[in-house]
Amino acid sequence: MSDYLLVAILLALMAVGYQIGTSRIRSLVPAGAPIADRPHSRPPYHGLLVALWCAVPALAVIFAFWFFEPFIDRYFVASQLPPEVRALPDAQFADVMRRIQQIASGFGVVGDTQPYENVAATRLRTMETIWSLALIGLVAVAGIVGIFFARNRISPSLRARNEVERAISLLLILCSAVAVLTTVGIVASLLGEAIHFFSFVSPIDFFFGTVWNPAFSSTGSSASGDFGLLPLLAGTLMISIIAIAVALPIGLMTAIYMSEYASPMVRNVAKPIIEILAGIPTIVYGVFALTVAGPAFAAAGAMFGLDIRATSAFTAGAVMGVMIIPFISSLSDDIITQVPRAMRDGSLGLGATRSETIKRVVLPAALPGIVGAFLLAVSRAIGETMIVVLAAGNSPLLRLNPFEPSTSVTVSIVNQLTGDNDFSSPQSLVAFALGLTLFVMTLGLNVVALYIVRRYREQYE
Repeated sequence: MSDYLLVAILLALMAVGYQIGTSRIRSLVPAGAPIADRPHSRPPYHGLLVALWCAVPALAVIFAFWFFEPFIDRYFVASQLPPEVRALPDAQFADVMRRIQQIASGFGVVGDTQPYENVAATRLRTMETIWSLALIGLVAVAGIVGIFFARNRISPSLRARNEVERAISLLLILCSAVAVLTTVGIVASLLGEAIHFFSFVSPIDFFFGTVWNPAFSSTGSSASGDFGLLPLLAGTLMISIIAIAVALPIGLMTAIYMSEYASPMVRNVAKPIIEILAGIPTIVYGVFALTVAGPAFAAAGAMFGLDIRATSAFTAGAVMGVMIIPFISSLSDDIITQVPRAMRDGSLGLGATRSETIKRVVLPAALPGIVGAFLLAVSRAIGETMIVVLAAGNSPLLRLNPFEPSTSVTVSIVNQLTGDNDFSSPQSLVAFALGLTLFVMTLGLNVVALYIVRRYREQYE
């Protein structure tokens, strides 16, 4: 409850600061003042500047509190424990602290509690209450101080608009930095653990091996099985190619019909229905593939003399292709719709038919967006897990027949990271090597897509 109260207080103070800022500049420069006496910035910018000066110190107090509170609570609770408990090893002492926090919160407590645990938990609750009240008071004081500081700076010559725009630019830079640093962190974590894995297994055996059978010695310090990536990579590419072969023509033709041929009534009804496919959980697609699509494909194959397994790469790829149709159709539809009408009219005015206009004018103009939609669909197909788990058969063998069971890299990552395996063992570290492989594959797709788009734009322009 204190978190919601904290947010409410901060928002209320910012609203008050905005009103104070706008009122202050209006009182300094009355309406109808000569142009030379008018303020540099409009009143809303002065209000936003005061609101920002209210939020910045308050947020600094909140972040400082969140950073230091765990250390202070730990020190306070440890001082309430008996000496023999404080003398426990770090791992056992961490368990004791975690149990006291569970007793204080009232959740996750197992078994009978000790008297010293109850005492420490009671004092911890009291400490947390005091901290919450102190935080609310400090945030309010910091916000009020910021409001009065910014109010006193307001004058007709204050460049409030420039300061607000700089603050917004800084916020945008921070948001962009979060995305960049997240990517860097993911790559660093994958690369570090993958290098650790390659200290047990040769990269040549991993990238060029044809057998996947990760069996390990009892000590977990060395690998005693086979770690060939090619069976997993072949299964991933096979399933993805089948999915794209299903989704690309259907999705692109759907987008062309919706944008060029469908009436507004049909478009308004059909497009939301198609986009519903993107919101269906993948586990539902997996169950559908396992119970409906797989047996149907097997029965259809028997009619034509083909041996199609109910759980196979073809089943997983076909159902996955249906799932990613909206990614291609919806994005391509939006891009095709944005092509200027003048280009269509010019082509039709020169005597081209509607189909020729679509093929020679509209689609080339929309190619960058269509390539982006295609790339998004491929990335989704490569990273899909649940449909492959249920419909592909989970058979890590190097096969080129799409009608037989197969598996993918993502499924193997799940298999290696589930259970009670030691995360420092090669059996778990191989998942990071597989994840790094998927990352490189996705990066390669992006590079190819950028190359295609840039080359096309040079020719088209």
